[in-house]
Parts: sequence; structure tokens; C-alpha cells
Amino acid sequence: MTDRLAIIIGALVIGALLLDLALNGGAASFFLIRKLADLIYFVSFWRH
Repeated sequence: MTDRLAIIIGALVIGALLLDLALNGGAASFFLIRKLADLIYFVSFWRH
């Protein structure tokens, strides 16, 4: 991955987070964080 591509992707992610906070109060970000935590728990459960 080139530096330019990494900067573009980072800017898109930050922009999406800012839009979510401005338009939705951060509900979508919170939902995705909760689902990611559930996925991590699920994967760690099958590891043992």
C-alpha cells in the first residue's frame, strides 16, 4: 500500500466517522463497535 492510498483511506474513514457523529449522533459507529466486540468474542471462544 502506498502512502497516498493509506492517506486517502484514512481520510475516508475519518470523514465517515465525522459524518456519523454529525448526522446520526454516533449510533452507527457504536453499533459497529458492538458487533466487532461480539465477533472478537466469538472468534476467541472457538480458539480454546
